[in-house]
Amino acid sequence: MDFPESDGFRTVFYKYYPAVRRKLAALVRDEAAADDLAQEVFLRLYRNPPDDPSVLGAWLHRVLTRIGYDYMAKKARERALQMRQERLMAVEPNPESNEDILLRRLGQEEVREWLDELPERDRQVLLLRYSGYSYAEIAERLQVRRPVVGTLIHRATARLKRYAEAQPQAE
Repeated sequence: MDFPESDGFRTVFYKYYPAVRRKLAALVRDEAAADDLAQEVFLRLYRNPPDDPSVLGAWLHRVLTRIGYDYMAKKARERALQMRQERLMAVEPNPESNEDILLRRLGQEEVREWLDELPERDRQVLLLRYSGYSYAEIAERLQVRRPVVGTLIHRATARLKRYAEAQPQAE
């Protein structure tokens, strides 16, 4: 099939365009996209028409179906990418700045120094408690009765607080 001087193409275009566009609109469910995709179908027809003019309707249907499915696959990939990005943003909405990380590390080092100044038993009870151990586990590790653990934690925390308050503040 040849399109001399594009008059033949114009005739085919006006005859088939409404059906091609309607089928694409039904397939992709987007009117604006259907217009663009229909243009793509006829651009392919113009560039590479079928050899047999009697199969033009089937050729157009096959090409519009392929273009429509390619478009929908592309949109599905875009939606999946957007969802992945939204999940990543939801996991860490406010990423920690380098300054915050440095301050947290300095604070941890300072607390370690304060802990080193405490008696061994106080240091152990605080480290165990803030490592997630239960009162029963702490009592077993320190070989004390379970009701005593709360008192030990309270006293160790008070000592640590007093020591921290006695330290000069860095500015």
